[in-house]
Amino acid sequence: MSEASPAKAYALHLGAIALLFLLSFLLPEYYHGLLARIMVLAVFAMGYNMLFGYVGLLSLGHAMFFGAGLYGAGLAVIQLGWSVPAAFAAGLGCGAVLSLIIGLLALRTTGVAFMIVTMMFAQVFYLAILYFAAWTGGDQGMVVPQPARVLTFGGTSLDLTDPTVRYMSALTLFSLVLLMMLAIVRSRFGRVLVAIRENEERTKMLGYDTFSNKLAAVVVSGTICAASGAAYALLFGYVGSSFASVQYSILPLLWVLLGGAATTLGPLIGTLFMYYVIDVTSGYTSTYLLIVGIALILLVLFFPKGILGSIRQRWLGWLP
Repeated sequence: MSEASPAKAYALHLGAIALLFLLSFLLPEYYHGLLARIMVLAVFAMGYNMLFGYVGLLSLGHAMFFGAGLYGAGLAVIQLGWSVPAAFAAGLGCGAVLSLIIGLLALRTTGVAFMIVTMMFAQVFYLAILYFAAWTGGDQGMVVPQPARVLTFGGTSLDLTDPTVRYMSALTLFSLVLLMMLAIVRSRFGRVLVAIRENEERTKMLGYDTFSNKLAAVVVSGTICAASGAAYALLFGYVGSSFASVQYSILPLLWVLLGGAATTLGPLIGTLFMYYVIDVTSGYTSTYLLIVGIALILLVLFFPKGILGSIRQRWLGWLP
């Protein structure tokens, strides 16, 4: 990388954040809610990208980390009456603890076995939600009441159901995670993760503890996904078992592949692309999934490494 690359990378990311901030004044209220949802789910995709893109571990169980944050925050508010900051912290804690436990067990395997093991754990988590329906709401889920979604500090109250407050809260979370991901990618830890992805045996020969680094990546990845889940519960007021299903683990994989694996802005681009293609096409035809499928096929043919990944490969090699 050239010496100007770090400055370019940070300028690009700060520019993306500034653009999202300006859009809050330009877009109508409907798109406020849609873009806020996209930013929260892009955080979910960034957490997945941490493990899949940079470590090379394909997981089919990340919905359980999202669900841990979702239910951790939701139950803390609904069942325990905790405040918004405490509930968000509870969601983060649930995701961190769960990812540590799953990492210690699942990292005993590699490749396809790792994918299957994470999928099995996710299914167990999903079935546990259904089994404890008295607490979790089962299939029907739970609605977080509006009075519980008020953030109070220093005598000031912010209603998270307000479209502007919700948008800015989602943007704040997205911005913090995005800049954190950029710092991790450019750090020594991030370089070690890429080295593990490319050749784990050689990384071991260089003296690095690959298991500890992979475990740290799983915990960071799971905690980021839990932050997305906790934010979703508090900002959009719904906690449901479908968010913890194995099928929901496929979505961040798809978003990351579309935007570009191992790129920091790729998860946002992939999530944005999928949501807007579905939103636009569904307004014209009931067979919108066919159009979405064709669009995805064309995208894979002409951008095999995802949108941002292909742009980096062909034109902008300095992109992180």
